[in-house]
Amino acid sequence: MTLPLSGLLVVALEQAVAAPTCSCKLADAGARVIKVERPEGDFARTYDTVAGGECSYFVWLNRGKESVVLDLTKQEDKALLETMLERADVFVQNLKPGALAKLGFAVPRLRKDHPKLIVCSISGYGETGPYAARKAYDLLIQAEAGLASVTGGPEAPARVGVSIVDIASGMNAYEAILEALIERGRTGEGAALAVAMFDTVADLVTVPLLQHEGGQPPRRMGLAHTSIAPYGVFRTRDGADILIAIQNDREWRLLAEKVLQDAALAADPEFATNVKRVGRRAETDARVAAALARMDVAHLSEKLLAADIAFARVSDMALLASHPHLRRIAVGLPQGSVSYPAPPRVRAGETTRRYGPVPALGEHTEKVRAEFISGAS
Repeated sequence: MTLPLSGLLVVALEQAVAAPTCSCKLADAGARVIKVERPEGDFARTYDTVAGGECSYFVWLNRGKESVVLDLTKQEDKALLETMLERADVFVQNLKPGALAKLGFAVPRLRKDHPKLIVCSISGYGETGPYAARKAYDLLIQAEAGLASVTGGPEAPARVGVSIVDIASGMNAYEAILEALIERGRTGEGAALAVAMFDTVADLVTVPLLQHEGGQPPRRMGLAHTSIAPYGVFRTRDGADILIAIQNDREWRLLAEKVLQDAALAADPEFATNVKRVGRRAETDARVAAALARMDVAHLSEKLLAADIAFARVSDMALLASHPHLRRIAVGLPQGSVSYPAPPRVRAGETTRRYGPVPALGEHTEKVRAEFISGAS
């Protein structure tokens, strides 16, 4: 099967998570991705060694790429990068602000010399504004843009448990590149794209910001919903934590009648609407909790399914590892292989897609150097 981006060349001068997320998706879609690393390698290679002796972050986001080591303080390596960009369709980079221009690859110059090239830069705060020159990392942006303030429980702010800022920024970059490729198909012109991690998170926290500006500041509630009740975690008799989500008043009546076996509660006007249930959240949750604490998780799950009530087991990584719905892919490593969750996008009728291996540092340097310097195809 021919993949959608087959035949496209992507050069990625990248590190850490945000840009590698973007270029990984491009590689998954069939693009050839040449990852340019400094002599010591992408520092995400060394965060840990838990994935077959390699770093968990790196093996997740660098499958199917070619690793080329360049020292961009050397003229011959700058010349090789320039030659690669002459042939490239997309250039992705997330160096610290100003670093690309200091190396001689300022975006306006690249756009002038390579008019069909799509350049996508990912940074903490974008190209303009009072914070544009600042370095930034995932957790810093979680704090600065307010995401941490609405995450966690009542006692303190918390970080999201994965690199959500980097991941979302990388996906925004991927989306912007796909749009630019479509536009280039019509006009023949490339583009200069800039994705800011701060803007990414500010967009994500639009609802809490609007609530604040509307006079109802959001509260941290852990695994509960600030605007809906019951919508939270309840413990079963055998110690499982089940998160139940009631989205409307009809579902509340079904929960009360079919699952809690409490017809009087279902008919009680004091709990009939979400507004009233939120106003009496403590009592609402207590009534639900008391009923569910008398059931084992298997029996409760059957009753919730039969009543068409949305729910989820509050899993940890041990439960996820053996989850019956988890799809996995196998990815080759420099030594051995690793299995991890499959990408979420599936094309209709697609059988198992093969994904390229994770490259060793500089594995493709000489091949790429010979190809681009000699002009060989």
